[in-house]
Amino acid sequence: MVTFPAGLQADAVIFDFDGVIVDTEPLHYRAFQRILEPLGLGFSWQEYVDTFMGFDDRDAFMEAFAAHGRSLDADTLHSFVEHKAQIFQIIIQDGINAYPGVTELITKLHHCQVPMAISSGALLSDITPILRQLGIAHCFDVIVTADNVTKSKPDPESYRLAFERLSARAGTSPERTVAIEDTPAGISAAKGAGLPVIGITNSYPKELISDATVIIDSLEELVPFTVY
Repeated sequence: MVTFPAGLQADAVIFDFDGVIVDTEPLHYRAFQRILEPLGLGFSWQEYVDTFMGFDDRDAFMEAFAAHGRSLDADTLHSFVEHKAQIFQIIIQDGINAYPGVTELITKLHHCQVPMAISSGALLSDITPILRQLGIAHCFDVIVTADNVTKSKPDPESYRLAFERLSARAGTSPERTVAIEDTPAGISAAKGAGLPVIGITNSYPKELISDATVIIDSLEELVPFTVY
């Protein structure tokens, strides 16, 4: 068990990915725009933050079409998701930087044998290359992505699945499995799965993530945790 400086005790930790481990949201935004702008369905960065951030790719494309009163069939949606994933892979080849404290925290938790998972609305193909670039791919026992669920956050499905898989491996309880999130939708999803949540102000100000159990400004604040 670890006790974080924020006061929460945890036997396991589930991380969101975008906005918590790495700042890939601007890169996802660019990839969406390359597909949607030629169709007259582009949107501003602020619209992305207000509406689309936290959606998985499927829901983001459906929302973009619905906002303009246009329909989107399943085959076209699938092709858009695949195309966007290809564009994203090209964009990240320029390199990705983790948020301050991320690699130190994850490496330290792994060294202390704390079970860890990722619960993300991104695709596994988006996540794996970045974890490898950062040298932390081996640290996670479970990774749940948009490939594994039918509903995106704020639905709790991804966190429930991540917890179930983590608990099956490590025997953790919801009360001692801490989620780390940066969005209101992600916080709602984690709380809906019965997990305490550390909210981080990477993407939204404190007042917009006030439903989190604890709020911090950087994962650097969690690095000096204690082990029992």
